[in-house]
Amino acid sequence: MSEASKVGQVSGIKVSVIGAAGRMGSTVCRTVEAAPDTELVGRYDLGDDLGDLGGADVVVEFSVPGSAGANVAHCIDQGVHVVVGTTGWTQDALDAVSSQLANRPGVGVLIAPNFAIGAILMMSFAQQAARFYESVEIVELHHPDKVDAPSGTAARTASLIARARREAGLGEVPDATTSDPGGARGARVDGIPVHALRLRGLVAHQEVMLGAAGELLTIRHDSFDRVSFMPGVMAAVRAVADHPGLTLGLETYLGLT
Repeated sequence: MSEASKVGQVSGIKVSVIGAAGRMGSTVCRTVEAAPDTELVGRYDLGDDLGDLGGADVVVEFSVPGSAGANVAHCIDQGVHVVVGTTGWTQDALDAVSSQLANRPGVGVLIAPNFAIGAILMMSFAQQAARFYESVEIVELHHPDKVDAPSGTAARTASLIARARREAGLGEVPDATTSDPGGARGARVDGIPVHALRLRGLVAHQEVMLGAAGELLTIRHDSFDRVSFMPGVMAAVRAVADHPGLTLGLETYLGLT
């Protein structure tokens, strides 16, 4: 970033963005620049030397699944807190982050599948409702440029629902299907059926449908514009330093767990 681009900014939390040229990253950059308590000190994209990350206090990471692990590892090595919106994390990759953080006890890393406040509430509501319903399925809908399926939000929702069902003593979701050579019944994530749609014109949408005899409860969230994610991103930027170690999901910062 040139010195000229910093003129007029109020110094506060110094933020760098990895994936700054992407749809989410560019929106984050504009939001950080506009906020009175944050200062954008670095923009990085594929192939850039991350170096000292522009002297950032916090890095916001919105790259791609294949790059996120190395990017986060570099930030931790630099002693910089990280807010991660890139999805596609495996348990092994999460374990690697936790192991690295053990040697950096003051560094906080938040990995969140969704930063829209409504989406986080949708997941929380679904978890609360799950113990009351025999059947549950998830439908997630995104733009066709999304590289991973199911979405991180859907996978996280399925995990929360499955945990609630286990704690309530519920068994498997009932399904008499014995023949599905084309995969019409979708994927199973932690035992929960998940269906992924990819359509031009969409941004990020999800429905959780819960069924019992004689009734259906549908919990749906829609993000029509990426600005819907920015209040959550900024809340994470402001709070990550107060939460050392690895945190999964913004709901922890918002007091929903």
